[in-house]
Amino acid sequence: MKRPFVFINVASSVDGKISNEKRVQVKISSPEDFKRVDELRAKSDAIMVGIGTVLSDDPRLTVKSEELRFERVKRGLPPNPLRVVVDSKCRIPLNAKVLDGSAKTLIAVSERADFEKVETLRRMGVDVLVCGEEKVDLRGLMKNLYDFGVRILMVEGGATLNWALLKERLVDEICVYYGNVIIGGSKSPTIVDGRSFDPPINLELVEVKRLGSGVLTRWILK
Repeated sequence: MKRPFVFINVASSVDGKISNEKRVQVKISSPEDFKRVDELRAKSDAIMVGIGTVLSDDPRLTVKSEELRFERVKRGLPPNPLRVVVDSKCRIPLNAKVLDGSAKTLIAVSERADFEKVETLRRMGVDVLVCGEEKVDLRGLMKNLYDFGVRILMVEGGATLNWALLKERLVDEICVYYGNVIIGGSKSPTIVDGRSFDPPINLELVEVKRLGSGVLTRWILK
């Protein structure tokens, strides 16, 4: 199956948490890491998140640097990558920042999604792709994204989407920035939630370096 190159980028505490038990944003990254993430976004054709990330963080998922946006335009690309939200039941709030019109947005839903909500989104100019019966068929979504011209897909969480992509063996690379914090909490979301993999998924470390107040690691899946 032809699909984009898929990499997960995540900021984690030293103890592997990406948020606290209330699932609200916690400052983990350094300014240097924010700059790196912006550069990754600018190099990507699309940025994907799960609905949980939209509901908890309300991200805009755009390139912040005006210079990087200008460089994309010079290459014949839109200023910002395509924004993709995996949202099986179409729970996305109509005032979510990812729907602000600053970049093209695609909402991937299942057949269980509310028809009226889907039609409302389409009237707002948002592309909605029905892909899967009970849940979004991630393999089918990847094929569609490839057909749409997406060759590099950046995944920015959350933990449930990361797990689902890894379960389907749809991830090529994982970048983890470990910030200089410990969050704790037995119910705090980790880099990858869901059931444990048996056997574990093996990775190969290809880069590790100090970045700002934390450490950046990059892994490829064997």
